[in-house]
Amino acid sequence: MLIRLRTLTVATTLCATSLLAAPHAFAEVEPGGWQSVSPTYTVQERGCGQVDGLTFRLTCSTASGDQRAERRYATYTGGTRQFEGHFRITSLSGTRISLKQTFNDSAPGPYFMLAVERGGRLYAVHGGATLSNAGTVGATVRVNTVHQVGVEHRTYINGSLKHTYASPDGSFYDKFGAYRTNSGSGQATVEWSNIRFWRK
Repeated sequence: MLIRLRTLTVATTLCATSLLAAPHAFAEVEPGGWQSVSPTYTVQERGCGQVDGLTFRLTCSTASGDQRAERRYATYTGGTRQFEGHFRITSLSGTRISLKQTFNDSAPGPYFMLAVERGGRLYAVHGGATLSNAGTVGATVRVNTVHQVGVEHRTYINGSLKHTYASPDGSFYDKFGAYRTNSGSGQATVEWSNIRFWRK
């Protein structure tokens, strides 16, 4: 009986540990009616931007020019789309680096940009609203964006709704990586993981 109890205790401990160590085990936010999709993408490297799989680097500290290392996903029009990804900033000697964008292909131009300042503040570039202070070096952060085209764009950080933004009609696409904002500068290294997309 003592051996069986010890085995049960060890199994319970291992199970609890594995649950705590699995950030990729999350599903979409706002559940109900989502269909998983796999949009195509292209890699964008400009200036001192470098992409190696899901690691995105800005290797220079310049505060001018087009410095980007990103994935640009296929354009969508209409309906509701959801993006999910986890990022971990492994180094940030620069500041005000865009991490995730929803780009308006009809305007054209950035429609929503989630960026990070040195120290970990995550903010919306347009309007400047603070979404979270979770973006510190070494921390893993989960990002979900839900976009109802023509209605609203919602951003979740670690599963909590942090930002809403009215949406026009038109064509849009998702981008993520590391991109110097107009007021920002490198250097930065960002690792992304567990990228998923849905639609309904």
